Amino acid sequence: MQKIPTPGLRKAVTASVVGTIIEWFDYALYGAAAGLIINKIFFPELSEVAGILAAFATFAVGFFVRPLGGIVISHIGDRYGRKPALVFAISLMAIGTVAIGLLPGYQEIGILAPILLVVMRMAQGFGAGAEYAGALTLLYEYAPKQQRGFYTALLQSATVIGIIFASLAFWGVSLMPVDMMTSWGWRVPFLSSAALFVVAIYIRRHLDETPEYVQAMKQAEQDKKEHKLPLRIVLTRYPRELFWSFLMMSGHNANVYILSAFSISYMTNTLHLSKTTALSALFISAWCAVVSAPIMGWLADKYNPAKIYGAAALFTVVYAFPLFMFIDSGNLLIITLGMSIAFIISYGAMAGPQGLLLARVFPTEYRYSGISVAREMNGMLVAGPTPLIGAFLVEIAGGKPTYVAVYLGVCCLLSAFAVYKLVTMRSVKRGTSAAPVVEG
Repeated sequence: MQKIPTPGLRKAVTASVVGTIIEWFDYALYGAAAGLIINKIFFPELSEVAGILAAFATFAVGFFVRPLGGIVISHIGDRYGRKPALVFAISLMAIGTVAIGLLPGYQEIGILAPILLVVMRMAQGFGAGAEYAGALTLLYEYAPKQQRGFYTALLQSATVIGIIFASLAFWGVSLMPVDMMTSWGWRVPFLSSAALFVVAIYIRRHLDETPEYVQAMKQAEQDKKEHKLPLRIVLTRYPRELFWSFLMMSGHNANVYILSAFSISYMTNTLHLSKTTALSALFISAWCAVVSAPIMGWLADKYNPAKIYGAAALFTVVYAFPLFMFIDSGNLLIITLGMSIAFIISYGAMAGPQGLLLARVFPTEYRYSGISVAREMNGMLVAGPTPLIGAFLVEIAGGKPTYVAVYLGVCCLLSAFAVYKLVTMRSVKRGTSAAPVVEG
């Protein structure tokens, strides 16, 4: 068992993990809601299929604005400090999430309802665009060098805990009578997150800046003009690193949102399984990832993180079709087994080393910006649209998941290739000194 050696790291772990749980609670909550209820509340005039596509489109909107939030807030994080950026990010997320729970539906205010829904998703996404990158940067810079893989992997466990809480919340809502669920029950999970936000903001206001960041800023004093625009430095000095880091995220993002968001819609709307069955399978299997991600992060500290990540991506290429064979069985036990394997290997072994790989690519002064842009651009182009793409691919395949499995496989092949390219770039900077991203 790893020990938290310093009060500063203890506070950093708490602030980062709690914030990440909230971030992904919000996103998984909306993903579950999009597949189960959002279409009925905000798009009742559309057909069932069109309503589902519209609901997933609003899900994707949050990801389209995330890169902008990542750019703006990570600039604050690199220029003025990790602490103010993290407080600002989670405050915006709080406004967007709670407001969604308060929105009247289409029946009450007509077309204004889906418009306001999109606006709130944009506010939520703007804040979330810098949340994970900031938490990762904070933990990486506070953690002992030989334990950075383990500590940054805790964020991936927190991600899944957020997904679990969201599925549990909507599992409870799904037990309500239909009229009760559609009238007010679906709002409860969104509104309940307000309490979590209060706790997270309080914790973050009491954070200290990371020693590594403070030292880097002292060294950068002689070059203040250059540091005014961290993003410009990232784009001009590290374009290849940025591109391959962006591409590396493809398989992980496609896998996460097929498992956490698309699978619920597929099981309930295509296979016509009960909402309870779909949410129970996700709830049970996701716990496997909570355990597997830190284990894989711990292994990344001891062995080659790129090989672990690349092997997991290639495994997912092979496992994409069997995964849907498990789901298509319609049996809760078999579905849970299939999704558990995906969460243990496909998710865990890509998620565990991910933070260590990304944080090593960019120097301290530009780390927050580099990670934000790489992750959130991929989130915009891959993660956000994945449930929508999945629903569309199932529709054109006549209800079959064949094309979805191919899509997942292609994304994972891109990830494996991107990791290979990062490893072979001997000029990549790790920290503030030149070194390969991954040492053999």
